[in-house]
Amino acid sequence: MHIEIRIDESCKEPKVLIMTDKITDEVNTIVEAFSETSPQIISGFVHDTVEILDQADILRIYASDGKVFADTIRGNYQLRLRLYELESRLDKKSFARISNSEIINLKKVKQFDLSFSGTICVTLSDGTVTYVSRRHVAKIKQILGI
Repeated sequence: MHIEIRIDESCKEPKVLIMTDKITDEVNTIVEAFSETSPQIISGFVHDTVEILDQADILRIYASDGKVFADTIRGNYQLRLRLYELESRLDKKSFARISNSEIINLKKVKQFDLSFSGTICVTLSDGTVTYVSRRHVAKIKQILGI
């Protein structure tokens, strides 16, 4: 890919032009990154207080008993959004869905254990152990380049 930046003082608003011979996954990813309009803020509740969560602090987001929670380096928070809504707000380079009920921060993974047949055991930086469901194993292996 070739990137070119032109400085034009008459241009009042940034403009992105993509020149290509065909639409590819790479082009779609670039378009998606530049056209992202949804808010990236994630709010977590502890008792009666609301805190803005920094995505870099989130270890994992999971659903349990009909509620959604975020484990962070500062504690556990209840979220009011559904997993699919959170998935669209999270940085796609840092977060991956590993099951129907869990999303992990790839930057907070300590290790992946591939010795289990049909699944992957994930250990997070805080020691939490979770598992990639069989349905998501191929995607995680693709992300890891294996």
